[in-house]
Amino acid sequence: MKIIDAGVIITAPGRNYVTLKITTEDGVVGWGDATLNGRELAVATYLRDHVCPLLIGRDAHRIEDIWQYLYKGSYWRRGPVQMTAIAAVDIALWDIKGKVAGLPVYQLLGGAARDGVMVYGHASGSSVAEMLDDVAAHLDEGYLAVRAQSAIPGMDKVYGVPPKDGRLYEPASSNVPQEETWETGPYLRFVPTMLGAVRERFGFDVHLLHDVHHRLSPLEAGRLGRDLEEHRMFWIEDPTPAEDQSAFQLIRQHTTTPIAVGEIFNSIWDCQQLITERLIDYVRTSVSHAGGITHLRRIFALADLYGVRTGSHGAGDLSPVSFAAALHVDLSVPNFGIQEYMGHRDPAGEVFRTGYKFENGYMHPGDAPGLGVEVDEQAAAKFPYDPKYLPINRRRDGSMHDW
Repeated sequence: MKIIDAGVIITAPGRNYVTLKITTEDGVVGWGDATLNGRELAVATYLRDHVCPLLIGRDAHRIEDIWQYLYKGSYWRRGPVQMTAIAAVDIALWDIKGKVAGLPVYQLLGGAARDGVMVYGHASGSSVAEMLDDVAAHLDEGYLAVRAQSAIPGMDKVYGVPPKDGRLYEPASSNVPQEETWETGPYLRFVPTMLGAVRERFGFDVHLLHDVHHRLSPLEAGRLGRDLEEHRMFWIEDPTPAEDQSAFQLIRQHTTTPIAVGEIFNSIWDCQQLITERLIDYVRTSVSHAGGITHLRRIFALADLYGVRTGSHGAGDLSPVSFAAALHVDLSVPNFGIQEYMGHRDPAGEVFRTGYKFENGYMHPGDAPGLGVEVDEQAAAKFPYDPKYLPINRRRDGSMHDW
């Protein structure tokens, strides 16, 4: 079944998304997500100019061969731009294969290993009281797991806390990146108290998560993990920048609080040491940034050998196509842990028609053939690309810090 066309759709229904459309000679269409938040056009160009021409005439059923062709054939391997582009192709080809087979993708991956996928939502507030009310709202909606973030006294802007005007906390600006100020000391003093307030009000039945967002040194991360042990966290996420995988050895020496990392990883090599040395408990690689379903399954299979569970990135900066693909993988792998779920704000629903469902803290991708997501190209054309940058962080002395 030959591919006869491959094209890129850039649309901004609430935020920017890059979507790949692959069409076969039989008229079957597959959709892939190629969104790289803040660098969307880099992937779009890579696809249009370097990848799409190579797909024409290839057999859409040969997913593994096409994956290897695009990965090994470029010579310049890995990196977020290339791996996001390959992921888009891979996801679209799995979508096509499911539609041709008349089966949802998870059935092609071995069938369901569970009845549903537990997801966690994001609760936040400009104060602890406001954050606690947001946690309560999530629990009322049926969530079993909640990520808690709160503004820190004395700091103007804190990751994960939306501004009061209802806008997203990222991306922050269109012309140049918004600059924020960060200091570690107030954060380390405040977070144990903030998360303790969640436990005091809601007890230990709710799964509690917190995102550090790469901002601590390994020793600081170990100290935070130790201070949070009494709160029995589900995990702390991205406690330190993970370019140096061996740094997590130091964190492990100081705390038993579970660690999750990997949303910015794009290959199995980025997390090989973390997994094989059991330096993390959850790997957060995402289907759209780590080479698609084909490569994500390799990462998760390696993790399974070492008792590491999955916890894939699922923020709103990935389109519904990506989220559906993640759910199909989540449903099928034996070592699933949890799935991030932020949802997508309208008017995204005008462009992406989805079949996945949320009920009682769990999600299911649905049983439509393929991924279960279709894209309305006419609706997409109504929402032109809107340039945005992610924020940056500086310390109070003006030096750059990880955002």
